[in-house]
Amino acid sequence: MARDYYGLLGVAKNATDQEIKRAYRKLARELHPDVNPDEVAQAKFKEVSAAYEVLSDSEKRRIVDMGGDPLESGGGGGYSGAGFGGLGDVFEAFFGGMSGSGNARKPRGRVQPGADSLLRTRLSLAECAVGVTKHLTVDTAILCDVCTGAGTNGNSKPVRCETCGGAGEVQSVQRSFLGQVLTSRPCPTCRGAGETIPDPCHKCGGDGRVRARREIAAPIPAGVANGMRVRLAAQGEVGPGGGHAGDLYVEIVEQPHDVFVRDSDDLHCTVRLPMVDAALGTTVVIDTILDGPTELTIPAGTQPGEISVLRGHGMPRLRSGARGDLLAHLDIVVPTKLDAKQTDLLRKYKGTRERERAEVMSAQSEHNSGLFARLRASFSGR
Repeated sequence: MARDYYGLLGVAKNATDQEIKRAYRKLARELHPDVNPDEVAQAKFKEVSAAYEVLSDSEKRRIVDMGGDPLESGGGGGYSGAGFGGLGDVFEAFFGGMSGSGNARKPRGRVQPGADSLLRTRLSLAECAVGVTKHLTVDTAILCDVCTGAGTNGNSKPVRCETCGGAGEVQSVQRSFLGQVLTSRPCPTCRGAGETIPDPCHKCGGDGRVRARREIAAPIPAGVANGMRVRLAAQGEVGPGGGHAGDLYVEIVEQPHDVFVRDSDDLHCTVRLPMVDAALGTTVVIDTILDGPTELTIPAGTQPGEISVLRGHGMPRLRSGARGDLLAHLDIVVPTKLDAKQTDLLRKYKGTRERERAEVMSAQSEHNSGLFARLRASFSGR
């Protein structure tokens, strides 16, 4: 059964070449072994790469649309065994491939686009809040400064490949039960480029690019969060033959903070309050991330676990002037060591609150009584 190449890339059967390319590049960035070493992701990467190889080739895509599988190698109803040259070659033989008119593919050429790159950088919470320019070191492929991408030595020029005659592929005729079948494969001499370099550049060996370490200034906007990626256009690897550079993606690794815990654009912290301050009310000062020391008013009668909110004192929203909130979780501290005078004062205070205490205990007793009654009824009904 033919594989669902469209499904592997997540595109419709009428997708354009650009839509197919975009879908593949998106998946490749997620699944590439340099980014995702997971074995399942690597297997998926091979599948989507094979799907892109097929659907980006007009002839192979035509075979898929007719119900075949151009990559099938055995067991495909007799058409795709190794001795038959593959189902794609059978279709090519019957639909004009041998005539060489109209269906011949162009050589891919020496100049190819470069690959995207990924770097990770650690940022503190404060750096995520204000934005920062990070100076990063990256090992990448850059344009050869000797041949400036041409790949040739001095004034020499590339020449047409003698093996394939500039076609970028070589063809051979194989015999099958259907007769003679024409097969095509990339030229082993020029590797599909259609031309060779007799006198290559001494520095890059004809590739037009060299490996080098360079410094990059990466502007990180305010409001980024852990796992986000900042795209630096054309800062990735230069392609073979001096092709257009890919993009560089800088992934943010946000470091934990000693005081604040981030939840999207909000910040959470814990404020410990003496019992007396919670009862009488007070004002505390919080050293915020962006606004420095800021007063937080604690109303009288504050209970343990309550949350006081400072509106607009959280993290900035990415590419927006708005900001989240700062939420202070109040932890009421009960004193454990009291001197005689403090103990006497608390006992006197307790005496003034006996009636209130009795009402609280009575309400708790009624609640417990009702709860036990419901539990007894529940068990007796079994």
